Amino acid sequence: MIPAAEVRTVAVVGAGSIGASWTALLLGHGLHVVAADPAAGAEERLRRTVADRARDLGRTVDQDALRLAGSAGEAAALADLVIECGPERLATKRALFAEMDAAAGPGVLLTSSSSGLVPSSFQDACRHPERVLVAHPFNPPHLVPLVEVVGGRLTSDEAVAAAMAFLRRIGRQPIHLRRELPGHVANRLQAALWREAYHLVAEGAVSVADLDTAISAGPGLRWALLGPVATQHLSGGEGGLGHVLAHLGPPMVEWWADLGSPELTPELVARLVAGVHEELDGTPAEELTARRDRALLELRDIKARHGLDDVGTAGE
Repeated sequence: MIPAAEVRTVAVVGAGSIGASWTALLLGHGLHVVAADPAAGAEERLRRTVADRARDLGRTVDQDALRLAGSAGEAAALADLVIECGPERLATKRALFAEMDAAAGPGVLLTSSSSGLVPSSFQDACRHPERVLVAHPFNPPHLVPLVEVVGGRLTSDEAVAAAMAFLRRIGRQPIHLRRELPGHVANRLQAALWREAYHLVAEGAVSVADLDTAISAGPGLRWALLGPVATQHLSGGEGGLGHVLAHLGPPMVEWWADLGSPELTPELVARLVAGVHEELDGTPAEELTARRDRALLELRDIKARHGLDDVGTAGE
């Protein structure tokens, strides 16, 4: 694999929201980007979105370092590393990776931003599957540092190491998943919480607004700083996690048995949608997103100042 320090040009295949966010991040770190997207007007939209994302980062990016290629293969042929952000459809992924693999030079890492597909499901479409893996970011990638790195059945250890090193180079906090799982890890954790949240709303136990407050004004504040297991450890005092599990573990197991398995019926969907509209009370999504993103940047700065931005990296 091309060493992370020697990567100069990155291909971004798919210039939608995720691809544009990646592009702004890469340009902000002084890299060249070759983007590919078949949609009409893709270049104009990408350049406009990149400028907006750069303002989020408080940086000026060199738009001359960004060019549009005519195809995924052309972009891959010009790159030292590829980030694919195409549609979440397996047939499309397989076609894209076959095209990129045929065009990319030797040692070029091919990564996918797929939020749920596992790399083994599309890497066998390539002649060099050992360089194919998932590097799943969290939206928006230019602000949220988490990236889940997932190797497939045919992915080499060298490719995983190269991906981890490159992601650290551009300021991300990658985690390495030791096995493939549909939805990876972070989305599965979210899904577990949403499952119980929707159940509680369906049962009439809580409103959507109060449920969001239960997380955002409670455990969500602590989880943003340390994560759920480290937070639980601190709640045990001198005995730490062992003390917590010895004393509160049995009741927690009883709660597990009482967790719901809701059906996503039209009625429940309507209740959830109505509830979030009532909660937001007409606040435009664009305004709320902008406020959230400004707060994300401030929160990252706060974590860095207090030495909490690298907690959890020792387990790599």
